[in-house]
Amino acid sequence: MLIDKNQIMLYNDNLPVRFPKGTFAMCTVYSFTGASILASIIFSLLLFLSIDEDPMMQLLFGGLAVIFELGKFFAWYEFGERRARRSYTGAFSAFAFYAVLAAISIGGSVGGINSATNKAQSHVNVQQSKINSYNMQIDAIEKQIDLNNVAAKKYIQMARIATGVARIQKQNDKLRQQQQQLAVERDSLPVVSQGSVLGLIDSLAKSLNVQTQTAQLGLVVFLSVLLDFFAAFFVGLIGEELRFRNQFHRLNPITIDTFNTEPKEPELLTNQMENSSDIFESDAPQQEDAKPETPKIPKTSYEKAIDALSNNQVNCTKRAVTRFLKISSEEVDEIFKLLLEDGIVSKKPNNHYQWHGVSES
Repeated sequence: MLIDKNQIMLYNDNLPVRFPKGTFAMCTVYSFTGASILASIIFSLLLFLSIDEDPMMQLLFGGLAVIFELGKFFAWYEFGERRARRSYTGAFSAFAFYAVLAAISIGGSVGGINSATNKAQSHVNVQQSKINSYNMQIDAIEKQIDLNNVAAKKYIQMARIATGVARIQKQNDKLRQQQQQLAVERDSLPVVSQGSVLGLIDSLAKSLNVQTQTAQLGLVVFLSVLLDFFAAFFVGLIGEELRFRNQFHRLNPITIDTFNTEPKEPELLTNQMENSSDIFESDAPQQEDAKPETPKIPKTSYEKAIDALSNNQVNCTKRAVTRFLKISSEEVDEIFKLLLEDGIVSKKPNNHYQWHGVSES
């Protein structure tokens, strides 16, 4: 006897909250995760490689930085796995291990970002020191000219214009030429463009009324912590998505959208007669040996509901029974009223029904 596959399927009244993420979403998540982990490794390498100038030691410290970074994110992934399994002791140990590695990583990122910022700042400082040197020379020449003018006034008072004043004017002319030449050299220096990060540091220092070094340290710490949390978030997102995919494919929930409601094309009467004749010829020997069966009495809706609930084919809700038996809501209300009177189901305080089963007599 052939049984329709739809009759033995588990009917799930609760539709899935969401479906697994698509290919584009997962590619985006993996890209962000890889980029953030790579950036964290690079900033840690900037600090660890500056510890020693020996190539062998740089190789060892660089490998140590990579191990710390990868171990940190794997510890965070393992924390999510153990928490999902409700192994809180294991989750706490994984989180403690992650916290230690995260502190080392954040310190490395702070050192690396601070080192890169200091290099950019030092380049700006070198150029600014050259400009300051030219300005100091120009100011010194200007002061010398002022002193010569004071001396010239004294020569005028002493009536020695021909001898003293003429000599001082020649000196002032030479000093003016030298001053102009220094100004030209100063203005010909290449202009050093201040980077956006340095500009942001200066703006923060001015707005918070703190020193530039303090603003730089605060910004570096903030960026390092943000980078670490950013990467940890996407690593946790990947772990959660993988667990959801495994659960989704294992349970394989069936929804109303699964069923195909499109009407079938009508079959020809001749095809049905041919198929019925073939089936009759193939089942003829079996029908000769089989005993005549008594006609079955069709079950009532109440009996069908009890069978479906007993075989876990439907949830113990009025909506699920209505859709499964395809009957009106008034009939379903009558069925549940009889179930309550027979003690087969009970009503919870939240108006939900609980199935107890049919007691064997």
